[in-house]
Amino acid sequence: MSDDTRRQGNDGSDGSTTEDILRAENEGMSEAPGAQAHANPLADQLLVVEKERDELKDALLRALAETENVRKRANRQIEEARIYAVEKFAKDMLGIADHLARALEHLAPEARATLPEGARALIEGVDLTQKDLVAVLSRHGVTAIDASPGAAFDPVFHQAVSQIPSEHPAGTVAELFQSGWRIGDRTLRAAMVAVSAGPASVN
Repeated sequence: MSDDTRRQGNDGSDGSTTEDILRAENEGMSEAPGAQAHANPLADQLLVVEKERDELKDALLRALAETENVRKRANRQIEEARIYAVEKFAKDMLGIADHLARALEHLAPEARATLPEGARALIEGVDLTQKDLVAVLSRHGVTAIDASPGAAFDPVFHQAVSQIPSEHPAGTVAELFQSGWRIGDRTLRAAMVAVSAGPASVN
């Protein structure tokens, strides 16, 4: 072994030649990109978890919105059932209300004063019965439709049976033949009316 070779081995190195050192560095550089690509596998897992979290959050929000819609629909159906539960019964009671009203209409107030006391008491009883019936119907959401002369004609609530000249503007109610009733937003029975054609023309 020459002195130069012995000197290189004793100068603090491991005996590797310069060529060996360069080769090792090149191999390390070629492996570095792959090592860096797999240096943090937790980052990929975090992305997956965050995506799953967002999907679950979206599904939860959709489920809550659908639940709220179902709750509102159920409440609306319950309210409609409560309002319209008496619809058929109320419709059957309208005939009684008509008879009571007609009985009172045929007796003018001044004629009542001339009746015997017993007859006046009977008329007062009929009057109170008719008012109580209307009040009971009203408590259950059944109310009379405005069909007084001069009221605007509405085909939803009024049934026109004729058109006549009157002092009221054309297109309004001229005369009421049968009272109309509604329950909630529904027409229980349309009011039968004559529609005004306006004042009669004078030739």
